[in-house]
Amino acid sequence: MAPKSMRLIYFDARGKAEISRLVLAAAGQTYEDVRLTKEQWPAEKPNTPFLQLPVLEIDGKRYGQSIAIATYLAREFGFCGKSNIEELQINQAIQLAVDLMNTGSKAFYESDPAKKFPKYFQFFEKLLKESGTGFVVGNSLTLADIVFYDLVFNYISRKVASIEGYPLLQALSKTVESNEKIKAYLAARKPTEF
Repeated sequence: MAPKSMRLIYFDARGKAEISRLVLAAAGQTYEDVRLTKEQWPAEKPNTPFLQLPVLEIDGKRYGQSIAIATYLAREFGFCGKSNIEELQINQAIQLAVDLMNTGSKAFYESDPAKKFPKYFQFFEKLLKESGTGFVVGNSLTLADIVFYDLVFNYISRKVASIEGYPLLQALSKTVESNEKIKAYLAARKPTEF
């Protein structure tokens, strides 16, 4: 049964809520995008499941953990593949992206953008080559594509990495951005630092 109301609660930033916002945009789903200020956060913190954001509130019940939220939304709105094997491949790609995020802090100390994430970008490129469809898994937009796009956008916009030399990853970024609903969301998205 589809939720009656949804609120996505995070700071006034893209950060860890942006993957969920992109899924909701791609789904054309209505929700309340609650953006807390630093001043509002101390009062709101005790109301979160794990004393952190983002939080997804569904019909008044709150849930935490950014990847769990994004995965729920992707499954709810049809972005988790067309079979259990496709869902396994999507989750595998997402976990690879999480591994990259977990090593991200080391990249800030590397001055050459081409050397920051070559292992991961090579893996991403390999997955796209194996798929052969322009998408990470299957022949339509999935959570894996959105996760890769968000990661690449964040690293490139912050000048932490470059995807020069990774043509399939470049093409995927353009494919995600050209999705009509995501394109409209990106055009209206408020610019934030991160």
